[in-house]
Amino acid sequence: MPDAADATARFLAVRPDLIGIAYRMTGSLAVAEDLAQEAFLRWHAAARGTIDHPRAWLARVVTRLCLDWLRSSAHRYEHYVGPWLPEPVLDTQDAPQIRQHVWEQDLSMAFLSALQALSPAERAAFILHDLFEMPFDELAELLQRSEAACRQMASRARKHLRQPGPRHPMDREAGRKLTEAFLQASRLGDETALRTLLSQDVRFVSDGGGVRPAARKIIEGIGKVSRLLAGLARKRQYRAPPVLYQGLVNGEPGFVTLEEDGLPQVTTLSCYEGRVVAVYVVRNPGKLRGMLPG
Repeated sequence: MPDAADATARFLAVRPDLIGIAYRMTGSLAVAEDLAQEAFLRWHAAARGTIDHPRAWLARVVTRLCLDWLRSSAHRYEHYVGPWLPEPVLDTQDAPQIRQHVWEQDLSMAFLSALQALSPAERAAFILHDLFEMPFDELAELLQRSEAACRQMASRARKHLRQPGPRHPMDREAGRKLTEAFLQASRLGDETALRTLLSQDVRFVSDGGGVRPAARKIIEGIGKVSRLLAGLARKRQYRAPPVLYQGLVNGEPGFVTLEEDGLPQVTTLSCYEGRVVAVYVVRNPGKLRGMLPG
């Protein structure tokens, strides 16, 4: 049917944006894809002849779905065991981008974690206005708040998201070399080498979700982090886990290893001025679907 084919084509043109909104709202690419699919079903069932702006209509639908999902999942975040990190996205996957915008490439673990620290309404206000260019009057109707309140929420979100510090993308080749040096030093448990790679205020954040062993608190400082990495190497008796992938993870240098328990682990290195300022390790199996080969 021509109408159905046209509706599908219109949706597919917007789908990357919808996944981009939902991924930033929920921190999960799998959930984002499911919510985008639900938006597609609602788009097909809608009286499309009355919809003047499909992209804006679909953005509103997927945002409402995200807000509903977040409300129903609030307990997951409130009772999460240890630090929470978003589901990682490898460079080999379709990245959930949003158009050509100053924030487009910022899928970093730090940025997404900061997003999750906002309330769902603040998150929606920032994403839809600053990334999706939705006018405040439409945003007010969607969130059932006044325009002034929506402006204030977006402003608060903007200030919060700019607090973590400057984001300077590392050259891909420089990132590759730093990753290889980090891999070698951490596998050998070489504290001296690690200290040449880590910044003084480096942070180590690991997310096991209470399912796999992981640090329950964020570890900070070059001394503590280098000793932790060296200790992990000794615990494995210096047996290096095989590397399944090395490249970009959420736009930053990273790699996937196959650990002794037979499950994957994703490590992302946030770098600044040639040194690692944060190490993010995702071990929660629920966030690592599809990371194993085959």
